[in-house]
Amino acid sequence: MLVPDPKVVRKLLTRYASLRIAQAERETPARARELADVSYTLCVMMGKTGIQEAVAAADALLAGARAAGATATAGSDGEKDLSLAV
Repeated sequence: MLVPDPKVVRKLLTRYASLRIAQAERETPARARELADVSYTLCVMMGKTGIQEAVAAADALLAGARAAGATATAGSDGEKDLSLAV
């Protein structure tokens, strides 16, 4: 099974949240279309049929990526190394 890139998922979640807030403040047809597109993309990327399920799966993926990153950066003496990723 393919696993989405956490960076891409994080960007999609951020865009989704921003659009939801913007749409709640002032609804526009263009914003509604973009929100629908981002929601669809997030659902497809996470392999889910509903946006709530997709957001939950994306959150779980990001939490897992953080945990894996923390484990991967731990040195042999138990200290954490500095990450080179920005």
